[in-house]
Amino acid sequence: MMVDGRGNLVRQAMRSTGTTQSELARISGVHQPSISQFLSGKIDVSDEQADRLLACMGYRLEVEWRVVEPEMTRSERRSWSLHCELSARLDRVSLTDWLSTVERNVRRLREGVRGQPHSHNLDRWEALIRARDLAGLKRVMTGLGRDSMEMREVSPFGGILSEEDRLAVLARVA
Repeated sequence: MMVDGRGNLVRQAMRSTGTTQSELARISGVHQPSISQFLSGKIDVSDEQADRLLACMGYRLEVEWRVVEPEMTRSERRSWSLHCELSARLDRVSLTDWLSTVERNVRRLREGVRGQPHSHNLDRWEALIRARDLAGLKRVMTGLGRDSMEMREVSPFGGILSEEDRLAVLARVA
């Protein structure tokens, strides 16, 4: 059974078994309105929840995990690599040490940036830094999603790495 989306998988199993939302609710203990929202895509179904619902109809969820190298431009890969190096060095002490440079970079970037998503992304960087959210900062610094890539376009972490360290990272990327 190959269908995109866990809600669609549940829908396909319901069709295949002739199970209604009401019947599935009674069998599974999941409220019918929640099932309806899963099926419509209004609420995302977790793997665990989908497996539970599918089991009520005699199916199991099989998830295939595989490593996929994302497509990145040369510039995106360089930025990601530099930010991975920064992330490896990021802790409460280093963030405190870097704070004056990071805040100066945010001010400089704000002067030169116009429009969205850059202004919004600078707001997000500032919120993560202000909250000292190390996990959030590391997610953005190392993330491979479009959102993280766009945030790194206005990264306030320029000038943190020494020139020697920066060149060593870039040499590894080349």
